[in-house]
Amino acid sequence: MYYITILVIGIALSMDAFAVSLCCGATLKNDKLLTALKLGFLFGGFQALMPLIGWSIGSIFEKFISGIDHWIAFILLAFIGGKMIYESFKDSDDRTIINYDKFSVLLALAIATSIDALAAGVSFAVLEINIFVAILLIGIITFVVSFAGVHLGNKLSKMLGSRAELLGGLVLIAIGLKILIEHLYFSH
Repeated sequence: MYYITILVIGIALSMDAFAVSLCCGATLKNDKLLTALKLGFLFGGFQALMPLIGWSIGSIFEKFISGIDHWIAFILLAFIGGKMIYESFKDSDDRTIINYDKFSVLLALAIATSIDALAAGVSFAVLEINIFVAILLIGIITFVVSFAGVHLGNKLSKMLGSRAELLGGLVLIAIGLKILIEHLYFSH
């Protein structure tokens, strides 16, 4: 039962990373494997790191960060999603596609999609769950899901054509709104 609980938590935490990976894959032209590996490692790493931080610092830090974590995630995702939408309306010669090879872009996305994992880490401390087993499973699950998301997103972009970037931007903003609404209205 213990491992099933961690597995379900890992899958739930990886869903935002999967959606962002789909968006990334939809805009890629070359180096899908390298980008999929980068996203997988970075997203998986942050999904594993955040519960460790939450577990280490405990509920004191969670109370501080929970007041603003949803705003940070929303702003980062809305900014990147808005840029994708804006770029989708430009002529193909004038477009500046988001560079998913830039570390700063990947870092912003990794942080935005893993903030909820911080609270999971606090709950792991309270429930006395083995943190090392938990972060290992969460990291591996998120790596696999993100890696697959890039490839699936790339295949979907071939079907969607130029609308893939518009759809990707809308998805990022929707994820940001989901995080914001959940924390503002349903976390009390």
